[in-house]
Parts: sequence; C-alpha cells; structure tokens
Amino acid sequence: MIARDNVIHAKSYAFAIRIVNAYKFLADSQKEFILSKQLLRSGTAIGTLVAEAHHAQSSADFLNKMNIALKEANETSYWLSLLKDTHYLEDISYESISVDCNELIALLVSIVKSMKQSLNR
Repeated sequence: MIARDNVIHAKSYAFAIRIVNAYKFLADSQKEFILSKQLLRSGTAIGTLVAEAHHAQSSADFLNKMNIALKEANETSYWLSLLKDTHYLEDISYESISVDCNELIALLVSIVKSMKQSLNR
C-alpha cells in the first residue's frame, strides 16, 4: 500500500500544478472565472486529500480520505469536459490533462478497492 500511496501522492501533486496553470490560463486568457474556479477547487483537492490520508488516524480514515479524493477527481473530470465542450479548452489541451485525470481516477479506484477488501477481511 505504501508504494501506491507514494505514486498517488506524486501524481496528484503534479496534477495540482497542472490545474493551477490551467486556471491561470482560463482566467487570464479566456476571461473565464466561474467554471475555472470550480476546476481549481476540485483539481487541487485531490492532492490535499491524498496528503491528509498519509497521516490518517486509522485505516477507515485513510479509506474515507481516498474515497473523497476519488469523488474530487471525478468532479474534476466533469469540469474539464464542460470546459472543453464550451470551447474554453482546446481539444489538445483537454486530451493532455484529461489523460492525467483519468490516470488519477484509476489509481484511486484501485486504492479504494484494495482498502475495502482489506478492511472487510
């Protein structure tokens, strides 16, 4: 579990940096402030929750934080799709950041499933 936790920590942090940069682009260049703020909130929350999970009080607390991180990743995916479909993000930019978001979702699903199985034993 520790190795995957380190991978998810590194990837969620790198993703948060991409989200901050996307927010700056959307606010400065596209003058889009509402949707981009939602993207910023949910996209950076993933890494925050992963960091909190690292010092969880129990396995159940760890699972809860990772589950919430998964929900935030899914929400981020929604905002990215909406920004693409409303033409604030170009297809190429969307594809690049969406791949990273989907990778985080897959990692979080795997972690959540593993933790649920170990807690149910």
